[in-house]
Amino acid sequence: MEQAVSHIPADPAAIRHALLDPLSLPEWNEAFVAITGPDDPAVGVRYELKVRPGLSGHLEYTAIEADRIELSWQVPGFHETGSWVLGEHNTVTHAFEQSGPLAAVLRPAYRGIAAVRLDRLAHRVAELSRAA
Repeated sequence: MEQAVSHIPADPAAIRHALLDPLSLPEWNEAFVAITGPDDPAVGVRYELKVRPGLSGHLEYTAIEADRIELSWQVPGFHETGSWVLGEHNTVTHAFEQSGPLAAVLRPAYRGIAAVRLDRLAHRVAELSRAA
């Protein structure tokens, strides 16, 4: 399991908004090329997913709570379950676990990626705040 914690200087509602905007996830998660499905996230709704290097699969929210958002996504040979926990003082904890033969091959490339994702989330939230 990979995990990181970061302070994101933003309103928790803005952080939740970025995490709960499924169609814009590719704008700040470089692994995702495209996501199609409904604009409004709901637990169990399946989104079609394209990832680098051109694999197709699906993504779904498995939990949407006030302080916790969980996602699961998979493509052939790779499955990831992850969580984003919003804590006190604008801390966000991101953790994920991967399985499958492709995940085993890619494991070295994913070391430290939880912190990278938190940084990208912080940048996305800042972009959205500037645009508002």
